[in-house]
Amino acid sequence: MSFLKSRSWLLSASALVASVALSGMAAAAPTVQTKDWGRLSTGKKVQAITLTNDHGVKVVVLTYGAIIHEMDVPDRNGRLGNVVLGFPNIAGYENHNSDPHFGAVLGRVANRISGGVFTLEGEKYHTSVNEGPNTLHGGAESFDRKLWKIVRKGVDSQGAYVVLKMVSPDGDQGFPGELKTQVTYRLSGNDTLSLKFNATTKAPTVVNLSTHNYWNLNGEGSGSIAPEVVQIYADRFLRTDEHSIPTGELASVEGTPFDFRQPRTVGEGLGSADPQMAPQGGYDKCMVLIGPSQPGNTERVVARVTDPRSGRVMEVATNMPGMQFYSGNHLYGNYQGPSGRPYGKWESLAFEPEFFPNSPNMPSFPSIELKPGQTYDYGMSFHFSRQ
Repeated sequence: MSFLKSRSWLLSASALVASVALSGMAAAAPTVQTKDWGRLSTGKKVQAITLTNDHGVKVVVLTYGAIIHEMDVPDRNGRLGNVVLGFPNIAGYENHNSDPHFGAVLGRVANRISGGVFTLEGEKYHTSVNEGPNTLHGGAESFDRKLWKIVRKGVDSQGAYVVLKMVSPDGDQGFPGELKTQVTYRLSGNDTLSLKFNATTKAPTVVNLSTHNYWNLNGEGSGSIAPEVVQIYADRFLRTDEHSIPTGELASVEGTPFDFRQPRTVGEGLGSADPQMAPQGGYDKCMVLIGPSQPGNTERVVARVTDPRSGRVMEVATNMPGMQFYSGNHLYGNYQGPSGRPYGKWESLAFEPEFFPNSPNMPSFPSIELKPGQTYDYGMSFHFSRQ
């Protein structure tokens, strides 16, 4: 299936919603509900926002880290089940979020900055180092550890939504300029969860926002994702060194474990001895996505994953140039989710649309510089269906 043809779900799902409405079948209205969800060690209150659509699909987002805590979608028999990994309470997220980053927004710069240093407009900046010599996902006190504020929430013609806001001060984790960031979570009537990022700055800075989603389409806590069938619309990937820093080479996927141009099971490549797989013990690579990347509302489908056990299907769309594909390599049974079952290695897949890692130090990569007067305007969506 080409990524252009796969956009047909937009039309088919809309037609289905319309046919249900015309037939007079009863359907629950989309809803947005907010409730308290515990307190941080500082005493600050965390809230959970639950979005539902008109046939029971549910998303729970937390104000801490703007975390996707839960998403319930139907399997082939219509049974709803949670398909995201996470912690059962706020203490789990606060105590461990610097490691798995379950479901959180990543910023200011998702992925890695080599040596925790970059130069911008002649000035050298040192950022918080939290993965060996490098800055990972914005540093030790990144956006995933911030308390976001609810700007507005409601239901409109496009579904249930909530807008969260966070202000990162000048110098936060070493990054220059005060950055105001908003993320809009929206659950549509055709079972699509979308994230829309907007950010503005008071001084030149660098921005690369993403979400560290952890998906298991067979259900949270259900075990290995090896049987899941993945297709990624990318013919190149970023070759990396032993510290997972890009060398600058956009390598062909041909003949490598990263070739998902045709659908195949994840398990086929998980144990590969390929030197580009070995350092991370599985998939953890930025894929160079096919198709145009530009700010605004234009997204193209970039990946598709199918779980043959549950029948659930997920398509990923974005307007960003790259996507980190990660197979949950660093889950060793030391985290337990809402199901009460510990998460083991290779029990989730993450699809993180983004700009390229270490972009501030790689002039050949698409720029992530943001200047005053400009608006960062990128996003992603996850569409669910079943077979």
